[in-house]
Amino acid sequence: MASPAEQVKRYLLAGVSYAIPFVAAGGIMIATAIAFVPMTPTGPDFSNAPFLKMILDIGAAAFSFLVPVLGGYIAFGIADRPGLVAGFVGGYIANQVGAGFLGGIVAGLIAGGVVLGLKKIKLPPYLRPVMPILVIPVISSLVVGFIMYQVIGSPIKDFMTFLTEWLKGMSAGSSVVLALIIGAMIAFDMGGPVNKVAFFFGVAMIKDGNFAVMGAAAAAICIPPIGLGLATLLGKKLWAEEEREAGYAALAMGMIGITEGAIPFAAGDPIRVIPTIMAGSMVGAVIAMLGGVGDHAPHGGPIVLPVVDNRIMYIIAIVAGSLTVALIINTLRKIAAAQRERNAA
Repeated sequence: MASPAEQVKRYLLAGVSYAIPFVAAGGIMIATAIAFVPMTPTGPDFSNAPFLKMILDIGAAAFSFLVPVLGGYIAFGIADRPGLVAGFVGGYIANQVGAGFLGGIVAGLIAGGVVLGLKKIKLPPYLRPVMPILVIPVISSLVVGFIMYQVIGSPIKDFMTFLTEWLKGMSAGSSVVLALIIGAMIAFDMGGPVNKVAFFFGVAMIKDGNFAVMGAAAAAICIPPIGLGLATLLGKKLWAEEEREAGYAALAMGMIGITEGAIPFAAGDPIRVIPTIMAGSMVGAVIAMLGGVGDHAPHGGPIVLPVVDNRIMYIIAIVAGSLTVALIINTLRKIAAAQRERNAA
């Protein structure tokens, strides 16, 4: 019988396998659109490119399903079809309250558990047919929705406020320490609330004439997807075919500064992936800060190179951070594979 940890991993992978096509399709369309428009000090400029803007919007629409699909199919992996509604609802609300993909994972796990509990309730035979199509979806959605709005949403909002004020205090201290914090926050939840606090702090610093913070953030933003995509190329035997396909999409998204390209990897193996990408982004952010990199645009990745100060150091920071991620994660996967072989022997 599988251990609880193995069961949870199986549920997470169930969600990831359905989410990957949304990430790949949406991310590649977004990457294509941004890659072909001018990059200005205010970010990508779509004002004279309506067709590319349409591609961007279609890609964003596909990408917006990532967290609901992740939550829905994690719940499906736990409780089968009756878990889908509550999982999707919980994932959607996770997006609304700013909980990101981590909130989607929590929503999926809660939804699956609630539905499993409801399925165990003994009812008269004449009520059983309506349970999976009416009673379970309604009750489970209410329970999951209440938890996501009332229990998870409010603390996340308060936490974001605290982090913003904390970063303001840190900006007066050591630049290296600030870069380490920015890098770790950017990578931690890949577009979630912690990531957004660090990103918008960098944007605020641009308005104040300080481009170095955004320079560190811009390098950190693209390192998780580029590093993981690179890992799938360097260690092909360590990754399943589906993961290698996600790696190509992650590379494309990393090139135009979409940290969310790393989410399928982090959702499937959070214990190894999240600390690894945090380390890589911290390396890149510190190198960028020490190298005097300044980013004049509220965006990240190689795509902003035209509006970056000290471009060579910016490239070095991204390469160093990405290699850090690729080498560490592949080493950890080799160790895990060897451990499984020993256990099977």
